[in-house]
Amino acid sequence: MSNNTNGKKEIYNEIQKKIFDIVPGKWDELYLYASIIDRLGSIQTGEMYFYFLPKGILKKRFINVYEVPAKYDIDEEEYMQEVEVLYDLIKKLREEYAKSGQKIWSNITISIKDNKFKIEYNYDSLTVSKEEYYDHHIFWRYKYLHIEPQSKKEKQAIENYLLERKMRLKTDKQYL
Repeated sequence: MSNNTNGKKEIYNEIQKKIFDIVPGKWDELYLYASIIDRLGSIQTGEMYFYFLPKGILKKRFINVYEVPAKYDIDEEEYMQEVEVLYDLIKKLREEYAKSGQKIWSNITISIKDNKFKIEYNYDSLTVSKEEYYDHHIFWRYKYLHIEPQSKKEKQAIENYLLERKMRLKTDKQYL
């Protein structure tokens, strides 16, 4: 089976270009998470969010994708359409993996820091309960953005996520 590296490389370039097109201003770091879950044949669900750290000498704080329109006075509907195009490119990348016979990932994290583009693939079997999405999001922010949990609920979310991962690993090992 072919790895079709050229096709993937082209999609990586499109993703990177789209990120640079839709993130306003100058920034130092960006972290993007996207999940794609296959349901009932061809139906896909999932989510995507990203955070970036604007350049500057003042107090730095990551900006969430959903804060961009208000913070930068950008039309929200148009901006979210561009964000959707980015998510579609990520889906296209996943399809390219499927076409080339490689293992299909469930979610990815894209990091851009010091002009280095890095992608981490994850193969977890994702479930879709709101609690698990919340727990994962809080853990992801903690891991990649180094955002400490602010409330008891967020601390519990990180603990829940780690416990769930530990249980999944045990289950996975039992079936090997």
